[in-house]
Amino acid sequence: MEDITVKKELPPVLSYCLYARKSSEDEERQALSIESQISEMNKLAERDHLSVVTVKTEAHSAKNSGEREVFNKMIDEIKAGKYNAILTWHPDRLSRNAGDLGRLIDLMDSKQLLEIKTFNQNFDNSPNEKFLLMILGSQTKLENDTKGINVKRGLRTLVEKGLWPGVAPLGYTNVGEKGNRGIVKIDPARAHVVQMMFEKAAEGWSQHHIRDWLADELDFRSPNGKHIALSGVQLALTRTFYYGMFEYPKKSGNWYKGAHQPLITKEIFEKVREEMKKKKRPTRVYKKDFAYTHLIKCGLCGSSVTAEEKFKALKDGTIMRYVYYGCSRTKDHHCPLKYIREEDLIKSLCEIVDELSINELGVRGQMDMDVDKMYRFHRDVMGDPGGFETKELGDIDIKKYMKFLLKDGNIYEQRHVLVNLKSKLILKDGKISVDKTESDELLKDVPPVSQPTQRQH
Repeated sequence: MEDITVKKELPPVLSYCLYARKSSEDEERQALSIESQISEMNKLAERDHLSVVTVKTEAHSAKNSGEREVFNKMIDEIKAGKYNAILTWHPDRLSRNAGDLGRLIDLMDSKQLLEIKTFNQNFDNSPNEKFLLMILGSQTKLENDTKGINVKRGLRTLVEKGLWPGVAPLGYTNVGEKGNRGIVKIDPARAHVVQMMFEKAAEGWSQHHIRDWLADELDFRSPNGKHIALSGVQLALTRTFYYGMFEYPKKSGNWYKGAHQPLITKEIFEKVREEMKKKKRPTRVYKKDFAYTHLIKCGLCGSSVTAEEKFKALKDGTIMRYVYYGCSRTKDHHCPLKYIREEDLIKSLCEIVDELSINELGVRGQMDMDVDKMYRFHRDVMGDPGGFETKELGDIDIKKYMKFLLKDGNIYEQRHVLVNLKSKLILKDGKISVDKTESDELLKDVPPVSQPTQRQH
């Protein structure tokens, strides 16, 4: 008789990814720290002789689907076959939303994910285990949704009592622990300065003037130890909270009378608002691009160089346009760098082109294309290729070409020249100089040039 042997199918070898997650949100404060999760799961792996091939950790909320970078990478690596099982402290470490839970179930259905092992339970590809996993995941989502509703209800209760539901504005301080911050009281170290800000704004002081006064004369700082920025001054001067009213949520039209002590009267606030309207600049109807902005740094404070244009009416009726480049003063609003005319800036750039070696100039390809374009124009349109057929481009030709673009090229060509200098350009003492130490860092921040717009005079 024929000997028939039945081969018994061996169970698949499981390779685990240990996944640990911790969120800073209130509802997960009681969860183990990432270090504790890893420690406990490593003990479990050692006890049960599990093969852990990688450990992944992240500190991110799992409320919303698809937002966790490390979790998404783990899913991709499971699909790529790098491992086929997950080891984690609890199912809620993997998902607190339906989207990510569905991705895990899909992987189990396709047999790419063979097991999810937690401290207390194992979930394999059997219908009952997947169903139980979905129930636990749905329960976690229900807890999240319920807590969200409870938080919103709690905030509504706060504001209806006139209590501020967030971090206290400048001049006030929160009372009580986090989660019970509805009550604010006056900050004795800063409240009187806020009152003085409103008084000076009502007298006609500009926001820049107030910002400088706070920093230079008073050395006034916020609770985090920093000087008040211009945006901080603007925010404070537009907050109705200081005369006792606030809107919540913002732009909702729901106004509440605060239970806190006001710092100013509504009359002063309205006076400040009127003064701010007088000083408000008209909205620009077009965006003006300048060739050499964002590509040059101030040699005194390190801010970007910006530009502005001026127009002068001449006696013969014509209008002259002048462009000036100078420090944007984003890092030091007292920077003494003087403005330079665009003609002088271009002259200085041309001198730099002469000083640099040809290996530092990256426009040879562009020049080749322009020469070829000119040749085809004369050949196909004019019927005479002229002397454009076989010209060999030398180093002097490249530099002449770059200087020609700086003087007579359009904004795209001029900016292209500066980018190809491959050097950090610094404006100081009315001249442009080269500093190559930070060239890569400069060029990555260069924004694209928008299409030019028509301006009617």
